[in-house]
Amino acid sequence: MSAANCLLSEDQFLCCICLDVFTDPVTTPCGHNYCRNCINEHWNRNDQYLCPLCKETFYIRPDLRVNTLLTEMVSKFRQEAQQKASSSSSEQQAAKPGEVPCDVCTGTKLKALKSCLVCLASYCETHLEPHLTASRLKRHQLIDPMKNLEDRMCMKHDKPLELFCKTDQTCVCMLCPVLDHKTHEFVPLKEEYEGKKAELGKTEAEIQEMIQKRQLKIQEIKHSVDLSEEAADREKAEGIQVFTTLKESVERSLNEFIETIEEKQRTTENQAEDIKELEQEISELKKRSSEVEKLSHSEDHLDFLQNFLSLKAAPPTKDWTEVSVHPPSYEETVVRAVAQMGETLSKQMKKLLEAELKRIQQYAVDVTLDPDTANPWLILSADGKQVNCGDVWKNLPDNPKRFFLYANVLGKQSLSSGRFYFEVQVREKTDWNLGVARESINRKGNITLTPQDGFWTILLRSRNEYKGCNNPSIDLSLKSRPQKVGVFVDYEEGLVSFYDVDAAALIYSFTGCSFTEKLYPLFCPYPNDGGKNSAPLIICPVNQTA
Repeated sequence: MSAANCLLSEDQFLCCICLDVFTDPVTTPCGHNYCRNCINEHWNRNDQYLCPLCKETFYIRPDLRVNTLLTEMVSKFRQEAQQKASSSSSEQQAAKPGEVPCDVCTGTKLKALKSCLVCLASYCETHLEPHLTASRLKRHQLIDPMKNLEDRMCMKHDKPLELFCKTDQTCVCMLCPVLDHKTHEFVPLKEEYEGKKAELGKTEAEIQEMIQKRQLKIQEIKHSVDLSEEAADREKAEGIQVFTTLKESVERSLNEFIETIEEKQRTTENQAEDIKELEQEISELKKRSSEVEKLSHSEDHLDFLQNFLSLKAAPPTKDWTEVSVHPPSYEETVVRAVAQMGETLSKQMKKLLEAELKRIQQYAVDVTLDPDTANPWLILSADGKQVNCGDVWKNLPDNPKRFFLYANVLGKQSLSSGRFYFEVQVREKTDWNLGVARESINRKGNITLTPQDGFWTILLRSRNEYKGCNNPSIDLSLKSRPQKVGVFVDYEEGLVSFYDVDAAALIYSFTGCSFTEKLYPLFCPYPNDGGKNSAPLIICPVNQTA
């Protein structure tokens, strides 16, 4: 018996119907063995009494007999398997919370190693062995342990979900195509899985590309923040230096002012030293007055005459009518001190504006005029750098971009983000408009040069009337006539500024603007006024080393 045990395996004790170890094994007349319950249920479901293995037909339901030898062998096999399971279970780990337990273990539920998609059960190492050794069970599909295997069954037909309905994009069982999805397209789960996995790989590649782009954007933003921090530190250092210079200048002017006042006061006090001499004379005169009064009451003739002669000595005779002290004027001193401070402040402001202009000149753009936008009165140079107004209306093709009523022309270059700077020579002109305009401005009818209509410009009229074209317009008071105007735009900051380049002075700024379209440089040389305004507007190269 022991020798037989060495040759027997679990596969030889499995019922071919339930694929499990025999329970109450019986033998059919053809000699094949089954679990009593399995063969009875099999015959109950079928009209014929067939042997599931050899297909022999019995016309009368056979009388099943207990296979005594097989029963004993199965009993012994179960005992040995149970002992083996008991010994190995001590080595295996019990299922912890969150882990998948074995569905077969009756006592302590051990941790499942695999789940079977055919049996819809999970097995520990011991109970998994039949799936690894039995030939019929080896064909089952094993996966890593998974909970809720019942979710893999069709809720309607209680069959495994083995197909994918491409029409409804859902998993179905083998009966669904026959009963519920007759005209739909089906593929095996594995085929759809492979297709979706390839699609998922493509999606993953796209996601990785999006991640890389965003990582680059983060680096770009961080770099911008670093540049901003450096610029802020530089601005703070320069600001501290400027304000320190101003503070020192104010303190110096204040000390000089106080010293001047005190010097004037000392001079005044020195002039007032004549008071001592006057007080001394008053003292002498009072003494003399007392002696005169005393003598006037004397009745001694001799004493009177003797003392009278001594009183005849000359009293103080200095003439004080021309002596006077004039208080100094301190207002003049204050005005002069404040004027000096103003001069110092002006010098510092000029230095700051020169530094600011130098910084924004790094955003210079090589602007050229766009002939497709030029009004027919305008004359453009061949290089697209100069424009003036002629006396002849040119017959040009009318297109949506061209200005019709007003002598305007746009630059070819546009700005939709960042910063933008260019310079224009306006020397010898009596009238002009300069600035930027948004792309959607009215180019055919009447326009008003205001930000509401898409224009951010300044203008010159009658040689010396400068205005900022806001709503309402702003009269500009300039110390000198600009010969070259710089135009600077910061799109994100909503800023448009105009500079007198030679004087390094700010002319005017539009602030708090909200830009949502492309911006283009705008030039209007204005009519030539019989030759008085015939000089062109000239786009100049920016001298960034100045």
